[in-house]
Amino acid sequence: MKKLVALIALTAATPALAASTNPLSGAFWSLHNTNLVVLLGFLLFIAVLIYFGIPGMLAGMLDKRAEGIRSELDEARALREEAQSILASYERKSLEVQDQADAIVRQAKIDAEAAAEKAKADIEVSITRRLASAQDQIESAQASAIKEVRDTAVSVAVAAAADVISKKMTAANGNDLIDASIAEVGAKLH
Repeated sequence: MKKLVALIALTAATPALAASTNPLSGAFWSLHNTNLVVLLGFLLFIAVLIYFGIPGMLAGMLDKRAEGIRSELDEARALREEAQSILASYERKSLEVQDQADAIVRQAKIDAEAAAEKAKADIEVSITRRLASAQDQIESAQASAIKEVRDTAVSVAVAAAADVISKKMTAANGNDLIDASIAEVGAKLH
């Protein structure tokens, strides 16, 4: 630390050693001038870079990098065009699917209407059959009731006739009727 303070004090004490920025002055060409030393170091650095071909290598690397960027841009353009074509394809397919969905809905409505009409016709046929069946049952029940009434009337009439005949018929009249019936049957059989 003491050395640094001494160096700063020495530099401040000697104004003749201060660097001159004017290249036409004699003080500029002194090696004590830091500007000249920095300029010489820079020129030497540039000369070494040129000697070892660093600018060419940098230019080559930049060209490669530019070519890489160019190829990436071309690839990006190709991908963008491919993406646009895929998007257009999906949009076409979407429209086709929408058209198909609309057609399916229309056909479903038509089928539903046809099914409703068929169901109405089937119900009407079923109702007609049931009405006919009910009418047949009514007629059958009516015929059965009429037969039952007739059978009951015949039974009552036969019973009444038997009662009347049994009260009015004598044994002699009964024997005469039996003989007449046997004779009639015999005549009809021969």
